[in-house]
Amino acid sequence: MLADRGYDHDKYRRLLWARGIRPVIAKRGEPHGTGLGIFRYVVERTIDWLHGFRCLRIRWERRDDIHEAFLELAVCLITHRHVQRLCQNI
Repeated sequence: MLADRGYDHDKYRRLLWARGIRPVIAKRGEPHGTGLGIFRYVVERTIDWLHGFRCLRIRWERRDDIHEAFLELAVCLITHRHVQRLCQNI
């Protein structure tokens, strides 16, 4: 699990290890540039793409299955757009 400096505490590390999760938490007081930002950017960018769909940005649906269907549809559309861009560059 990737986390920023706000979670740099032994308590959180122990909880993650107890669940079998390897924590990758930036240390406080160390200079930036550990490389965690590279992975964080991918996650934040993906969430931003999903929030580009209005039905996901504001959750109107009360039922989980319908919301999950909209989420899966959004992932399909995002993937389709990327494949189209890749095919145009060939």
